[in-house]
Amino acid sequence: MTAIDDFERALLADIPLARSMQLRVRDYDGDNLRLTAPLAPNINDKGCAFGGSLLSLLTLAGWGLIVLKLRALDIACDVYVQDSAARYLAPVWEDFIAEARLDEGESWDEFTRALRARGRARLRVACRVPLPTGAPACVLNARFVAIAQR
Repeated sequence: MTAIDDFERALLADIPLARSMQLRVRDYDGDNLRLTAPLAPNINDKGCAFGGSLLSLLTLAGWGLIVLKLRALDIACDVYVQDSAARYLAPVWEDFIAEARLDEGESWDEFTRALRARGRARLRVACRVPLPTGAPACVLNARFVAIAQR
C-alpha cells in the first residue's frame, strides 16, 4: 500500500464528511494534491455542486497537502486550518476536483525549519476547483498551522 492509499484510507475512516462526499485522492506529486468527489452526493437544490461540498473538498485538499508532506518528512504534527477565504466564481455541474499547492511566496524549507525550531509553523495554501475549461469555479486561500506532537 502506498502513502497515498494509506492517506485516503485514513481520511475516509477518520472524517465522516469525507466518506459522505465519496472523496478520493486523484494524485499527489509532493507539491500538488488533487482530490475528487462525484456530483451526486454533493448536489444542491439547483442540480449543481453544493457550495459547502466545494469548500469542504478545498479545505481537505489544503490540509491534506500539508499532512502528506509532513508524513514524507517523518514529522509528527497536528494540522489545523487557521483561517481561510473562499470565492465562488461559477457553478459546477459535474464531478469535481480540488487542487492544492503552496501559495506564492511560501516555502516547504522555511515551514519545516520553523516547525523544528519552535514546534509550530504556519503555511498558506492556494486551492481551486477548476471547470472543464480550466477556469476556476471556486478558489480558497487558507492558512494552516502545524503543531508538533509531543
